[in-house]
Amino acid sequence: MGEWQPLYTACGSVQAWLEQPEGDPRGAVVVAHEIYGMLPHYQTLCQRLAQAGFIAMAPAYFDLIEPGLVFATDLAGSNRGRATVDRLGLDCAIDTTETALDMLNGFGHPVGVVGFSWGGTVALLANTRLGLPAVSYYATRNLPFLDEPACAPLMFHFGALDPAIPAEAIAQHRQKQPQSQVFVYEDADHAFNRDPDPPFEPASAALAWQRSLAFLTEHLS
Repeated sequence: MGEWQPLYTACGSVQAWLEQPEGDPRGAVVVAHEIYGMLPHYQTLCQRLAQAGFIAMAPAYFDLIEPGLVFATDLAGSNRGRATVDRLGLDCAIDTTETALDMLNGFGHPVGVVGFSWGGTVALLANTRLGLPAVSYYATRNLPFLDEPACAPLMFHFGALDPAIPAEAIAQHRQKQPQSQVFVYEDADHAFNRDPDPPFEPASAALAWQRSLAFLTEHLS
C-alpha cells in the first residue's frame, strides 16, 4: 500500500506518492506526470512498478504552484496545464526530481526515471543533467534539449498518430540521440498510455510498458 511522502526542494515542498515492492527491490524509479498533474493514473503506475519489483515515487510537481493542483483531461484542463508547466519551469521540475532521487538513493538501489508528455521532457533532462537512465513517453518539449549529451541509457516512445510530435521530430530524436532506443506505435496517438482516458490504446501501451520494464530491469538491477 502506497503512501504520501513530503519532499523539500529548493523551489518549495511537494508531496510524492511512494510505493514499495514486496521482497528485495531490483531498483527505484521516479515517475514524472504530464500537464494534468498528479492524476490517480500515476499512483496506479507506481503500483505497477512496485509489482514489477521497483520502488516507485511520483512527485506532485504542481504542489509547487498550489497543493493538490490537478486538472481534468479535457481542452480546458490542457490549457490550464500548459500554463501551469510554463509557470513552474523545467528547472524546478528537475530540482524536484533530484530531491526524489536523493530520497530514493537512501534505499541503496540504482534509480531511473519514467516520464509522460511534459514529464517525458523532465525524464530526458533527468538523464542529461542528473545521469539517470530514463524512459520518455510522447514528450512534446524535447526538441530544444536533444543536443544535450545523454549521461545514461535512454528510451523514447511515440505514437505515429500524434499530431504534436510529427515524424520529423521523431527523426531528430534518432539523429541527435543515436545511442537511444526509439519506438513508434502505429496505432497510437498522444497519451496512448493514460488508462482509462482517451486516447488510451491498450496494445501499444502494453508493448511500451513491457519494453520499459525490460529497460529498467537491465539498467537498474
